[in-house]
Amino acid sequence: MSEVTLLSEADLRSCVALDLASIDAVEQAFVLLATAAVAMPPILRLDIPEHNGEVDVKTAYLPGLERFAIKVSPGFFDNPKLGLPSLNGMMMLLSARTGLLEALLLDNGYLTAVRTAAAGAVAARCLSREDSRSVALIGAGEQAALQLQALRLVRPIDEVRVWARDAQKARAFSAELARDSGIAVTPCASIDDAMEGVDIAITCTPSREPFIEARHLHPGLHITAMGSDAEHKNEISPQALAAVDCYVADRLSQTRVLGELHHALVAGTVRDDLALLELGRVLAGQRIGRSDAAQVTLCDLTGTGAQDTAIANLAFERARAAGKGFAFGR
Repeated sequence: MSEVTLLSEADLRSCVALDLASIDAVEQAFVLLATAAVAMPPILRLDIPEHNGEVDVKTAYLPGLERFAIKVSPGFFDNPKLGLPSLNGMMMLLSARTGLLEALLLDNGYLTAVRTAAAGAVAARCLSREDSRSVALIGAGEQAALQLQALRLVRPIDEVRVWARDAQKARAFSAELARDSGIAVTPCASIDDAMEGVDIAITCTPSREPFIEARHLHPGLHITAMGSDAEHKNEISPQALAAVDCYVADRLSQTRVLGELHHALVAGTVRDDLALLELGRVLAGQRIGRSDAAQVTLCDLTGTGAQDTAIANLAFERARAAGKGFAFGR
């Protein structure tokens, strides 16, 4: 009788960190999307508007990996008013050979947070200038902190600016971030102040209205936009997206429907043509991303099942090697 391994959030936190290995695993998932026969169906999303909630289900089979993940990821954005986290979830890890369940990863959204931050680092390592030192964080939640942590693994960041709609939250977040990171963190009164002259900007909010406008773009800037993972979410104005020199999607079939690209296509500011790139193809050397230091680049991250399968496999292997989890027979 085969066994199923139950892994708690504590188990997973003890053996999976936001480190270069996690970033490399997510990068390899993007490369496989461009070079292998990956099976990744469209995202299934359930909206629960009465409670400002949504549930996403993502999955992908990556050739060469022994297992594939099916992830259930709820996001209920009024939960902080109840003293609860906005995000939670779990991953089921099944054998790619037999389809049998091998592990249940009860991570409460931890692995999603790690792989999302890792994807931001992959985008920055691929598209931002190597000498990038300053970053604007648009948003003041857990993912903003993780994005900075991941970014510092791939770029020599020594200046951080923070802007959020809640100025008090931005100030508290900045103070905590400065204490934890040991680098200069400045809360900004306006998004104009946050964006002025920075090398990298990361947007990580569930906003329904864009923050970044064309006037915020300047030579050498890279933007990682990772908040728009549903049709109604939008952080980059259609005019700003049309003004960037190099647009890169995690998956064009998703960003056309869910991402910042979706809004630009609807507004008619961008044409759906061969100039639109996918991150995996750039990483695999099939297309060119940033071609000079003065270009403005933008990576539109909507989150892929390939990332989930990659991080779930990494987590399971690490947990098994560390003797974590509870095994039970079927």
